[in-house]
Amino acid sequence: MKQKMDILIVGVGGQGILFASELLSEVAIKAGYDVKKSEVHGMAQRGGVVSSHVRIGKKIYSPLIQEGKADILLAFEPAEALRWVHFLKKDGFVVIDEKRLVPPIASQKAYHYPDEPIESVRKRILHVQSINAAKRAEELGDSRVANTILLGILSKPLGIAESIWEGTIKERLSKDSAAINIKAFQLGRNQT
Repeated sequence: MKQKMDILIVGVGGQGILFASELLSEVAIKAGYDVKKSEVHGMAQRGGVVSSHVRIGKKIYSPLIQEGKADILLAFEPAEALRWVHFLKKDGFVVIDEKRLVPPIASQKAYHYPDEPIESVRKRILHVQSINAAKRAEELGDSRVANTILLGILSKPLGIAESIWEGTIKERLSKDSAAINIKAFQLGRNQT
């Protein structure tokens, strides 16, 4: 891992963003890094926007990532990737779940859901990896593990040992939940 990594995790309520940021933070701490985390989840239970700033490094003083300074944007929803892409560095990396979750407000004409949010992100950022994590999670047998698939993809550029990730998953979850989450993590980690 670089000296410091700033990771912004975004999506909508119910996608497991808070769990993902907690797991990421625990993994980084176990790997010997200082971690600061900040979350916004006001309307999360109603499908509202959720974001989590996770900063990892030798010594971190502030939990918030400034615009244009994030190394990685982990987006659990395509339109949220587009909405938050301005937080990313020019040479940053974006991981996007391709499954669209169009908010109810879009049907009221108060919000226009973008036609091609992933393509719009690709026009602005060179390093974009997208996967239909929601579909892959369903194929594994549990739609709730899409977040762990995305963490598997994120794990490679972080460079934290796989054993720390898997050990933390086993500690945090029941035996059955840990088993499927480890499968999901491996599926994401093995994406190119």
